[in-house]
Amino acid sequence: MSLRSFLTCFRAGTILWQSQLYSTFRCRTLQYSCWWGKALTPAEDIFPNSLPPDQSSREPEREIDDQYTTEQRSAILQMLNTASETELLKIMGGKKPFRIVDYRTKHGPFQNLQSLMKVPQFKYKTTVQVCDLILGPPAREQENKKTQRNGQAVKYIEPLIELEKLQTAENIVSIVIGSQKIAWAHVSRNLSVLDWQRVECHGFMKEPYKASAYLEDIFTVVSKIAKPDFYILEKLKLPIQHRIGIPLQLHFHTVEAMLFSLFNITFMTDGQHRVLYMSRYGIGKHFDLIVGGARTSGRNLATQLFLEAATSSHPRVSFSQDLLLQHRNLFESGSRNREEEMCDALLQALAFYDWVVQ
Repeated sequence: MSLRSFLTCFRAGTILWQSQLYSTFRCRTLQYSCWWGKALTPAEDIFPNSLPPDQSSREPEREIDDQYTTEQRSAILQMLNTASETELLKIMGGKKPFRIVDYRTKHGPFQNLQSLMKVPQFKYKTTVQVCDLILGPPAREQENKKTQRNGQAVKYIEPLIELEKLQTAENIVSIVIGSQKIAWAHVSRNLSVLDWQRVECHGFMKEPYKASAYLEDIFTVVSKIAKPDFYILEKLKLPIQHRIGIPLQLHFHTVEAMLFSLFNITFMTDGQHRVLYMSRYGIGKHFDLIVGGARTSGRNLATQLFLEAATSSHPRVSFSQDLLLQHRNLFESGSRNREEEMCDALLQALAFYDWVVQ
């Protein structure tokens, strides 16, 4: 063979080899990227039994029977195994009643709620939805009431605490901070007022806002307050429309922080909150004291409660004879000493028990 013929054959063989190599590489790439219409990664090709990360880390769906009580499961199975298609149509729409009855006729009664997923077109969410529809409002009425009470209790109370813990409170101290005074009401679970007073704080809101002056006034208040199960502070939201609002905000937050620290000293050891916040606006809504989106005075309502305690044999809120005598001049008509903070402290305590205990 001549040299020219050899070079021609060598060039043709090289081209053929490159073509085969390219075809093999491309087929391998396609094998990685597509397997029966499903996208695969090289790791899946090497380990065909392994699951993608998103599937292997996904939590398994909870067993349907475990989501209901024994009584609820019995009620659902009773309906599934005995109700006619017409009866089921009154509870749920679409073709679900027909499919349930048809499957029951062919395969016998349902033994558990999980077996409901064997009905054609019944996925996990559909099966849970059917069970919930069968239970309906009457069967879950108690659970809904508990959820509503929980929502109402935590809606205006911070930080979030389980309703059961709040319900164990035998007595609370409700505290309201003023610009130059602090008022509180110590109220028991049966709505008996154990203490109700206020202290003038002469070091408040006076430049240059000395921390020592604040601390002296707050220690005076703390020394007078009994130890309850919970302390409740009024939570204010003051709009800062001009510069005068900034010192007021600073004042309230300073007093709140000091009271929170002094009353919550056991938090580092047991992790339990003893100091809670209640929304002033939420309390106003509870007692219909909101006018035009703003909270109005609760003095008239507090006056009514006080007079009722002095004259009625079954008052909503009871006061000791000493407190009735001590504060009898507080609600006299024309009195200039309105004591708004004391009235607000009383209503705040009453709202707490209305939401949480009563």
